[in-house]
Amino acid sequence: MCRSCAAPTGPNDLSAGTGHPLPGLSRRGLLAGLGLGALTVGLSAGAEAQAVAAEAAVAVAAARNGAWAGPAQGRFPAGGHYGAPRGGGSHAGQDVSNPTGTAVYAAAAGTVIRRSWGGGLPGRTGNGLVISHGGGQYTYYGHLSAYRVGLNATVAAGQRIADMGATGNVTGPHLHFETHSGALGTTVNPVSFLAARGVDLAGGWSRIDPGASGATVVVIQHLMNQRGYGLVVDGAYGSVSADAVKRFQRSKGLVADGQVGPATWPVLVYTLRQGGSGSHVRALQTALNRRGAGLVVDGGFGSVTTSAVRAYQSVNRLVADGEAGPVTWRALTG
Repeated sequence: MCRSCAAPTGPNDLSAGTGHPLPGLSRRGLLAGLGLGALTVGLSAGAEAQAVAAEAAVAVAAARNGAWAGPAQGRFPAGGHYGAPRGGGSHAGQDVSNPTGTAVYAAAAGTVIRRSWGGGLPGRTGNGLVISHGGGQYTYYGHLSAYRVGLNATVAAGQRIADMGATGNVTGPHLHFETHSGALGTTVNPVSFLAARGVDLAGGWSRIDPGASGATVVVIQHLMNQRGYGLVVDGAYGSVSADAVKRFQRSKGLVADGQVGPATWPVLVYTLRQGGSGSHVRALQTALNRRGAGLVVDGGFGSVTTSAVRAYQSVNRLVADGEAGPVTWRALTG
């Protein structure tokens, strides 16, 4: 856990909780965390509340668009949460603990703008990286044991950028992860920030809504095709793919809302091992490539894919058996 990593928190801090995807957030806090502009003015209190609630609901759905990824696998240590007391300040991020060398990934596409001790941010110690994602959004990765990208590098969501470590003022190896919204230095709760974008920082299944795009959508389309839905694999989660997912959800007795989330992923994925073939293996290869495996997506689970699965499991402290089961899928798609 961090001994320092303290920073003053701004007025747009997001609060953590359980249950609702964004529990405990004020409407202004929610909109600030999503990077939205000013609220509508000139409305009555009731009309404003309805307008803000509608806008927030649309914004949250639009934010679960597959553009964000979990930065590391691990556990939340006691006292490592956002806002925890830190000697006159408050903890500026969320700690994720695992042994030194555990893989650290870019939470979204962007550019590495800081690669230095503490990332050049006050109160931080240890090797740090700052990534700018545009639109006033930044992420910080602290206490790293090794860098895997250079300063000014362009990175993709899910790309390995560093190794977890214990550099700086810490009690043990972990990733100190921060999210900044509006400006670098204006921290917000990373758990709630990522939850609004479909990512469970604690390591749960991701949430992907209709309208999303990218590699995770390709994974979904391949998995759906293994089940006979005949989708065009284009990485765009449009109406055709969403309607197919809704039909699949109804067939499994699930809420047919089109969101591929914690209820849908476990019944959509397959347990795969060497010797398998098909669209579900293409889904696995695509998910591994999102994390840097560099596989040919040929649908054949041969020795190369087995080695890639084992390597991914090993650097993320999973059981490295080469079998892609629910635990490995959850980490890959998170």
